[in-house]
Amino acid sequence: MAPKEFTVNEQHRLSRRGVLKAAGGVTAALALGGAGAVASATAAGAAPGDGSGLRIVDRNEGDPRMKYYRFATSAIGWNPGVNVLLPDDYDSGRTYPVLYLLHGGGGDFIEFDRAGIRDWTAGKPIIVVMPDGGHAGWYSNPVTSNVGPRNWETFHISQLIPWVEANFRVYAEYDGRAVAGFSMGGFGALKYAAKYYGHFASVSTHSGPASLRGFGGLVTHWANASSAAADLAGGTVYGVPWDEARVTADNPMERVPSYRDKRILLVAGTTPEGIWQQVNEVTVLNTQREFRGALDRAGIPYEAHEESGGHEIRPDMFRHDIDGIIDRLRKA
Repeated sequence: MAPKEFTVNEQHRLSRRGVLKAAGGVTAALALGGAGAVASATAAGAAPGDGSGLRIVDRNEGDPRMKYYRFATSAIGWNPGVNVLLPDDYDSGRTYPVLYLLHGGGGDFIEFDRAGIRDWTAGKPIIVVMPDGGHAGWYSNPVTSNVGPRNWETFHISQLIPWVEANFRVYAEYDGRAVAGFSMGGFGALKYAAKYYGHFASVSTHSGPASLRGFGGLVTHWANASSAAADLAGGTVYGVPWDEARVTADNPMERVPSYRDKRILLVAGTTPEGIWQQVNEVTVLNTQREFRGALDRAGIPYEAHEESGGHEIRPDMFRHDIDGIIDRLRKA
């Protein structure tokens, strides 16, 4: 594995006190990320008998590259959508590595299509799977829900991955899979890569927090408050008081050895503006720095970028990341 590369465009000392002051003592209403929308689709159909537990209730496969599906699943109390972006030469019959790309809070499965994922992957030999994760689902099975099942972790890991591997020509192995995400999705990527060690050979977080307990436990409080407001009608991801075992199981900082032998990319902004940017990206930057320190102490290499700007999708960093993912994974 290549040695750690650390590039810093700007470095600001951003303190926990400054973040809490910017937040005014109020937890953010929505998890890290931006607003979402709903896609249109065409005729529905039935999923093959692939053992995933998913049933297709809506689909659009008319685009030569971007395929859309909506599923009925016992894991989620509504029908989540998924976009599957195929490489330009998918008709060649080759088998491809696959990237699971997770959206931010307040977003949805179309987030990266809006941002430019088709252009970022043009001509590149990789399949990209982009699932719904809830407006503030935090890529978790919540401790409590007042709106029925919202078990995003079960949906992604136990249902979606088997469905993808049964229905597309992907490498169904460690060296064939990567996970990445923006904001809340960046946390989800870090969580999934460690908690399900044998699933993903590459993990990337773009403006995603990397510690649940650090920085005064702000990210855990944030996950609870945002999920209660946006997804669970007062239920919470981690419980009140916290389910400490659940926090430990999901916390990247407490699973550092599980990142060994993986490609790791961390991206954070250094110049956030406005109160919500401060709450989001200051927390991201500080928790990523804490996480990098833990990786350093464990002798685990990584690539880190501190970029000017705030809490935002950076197309140049995603292009760079996709190239790195392709280099790390099994070749098509």
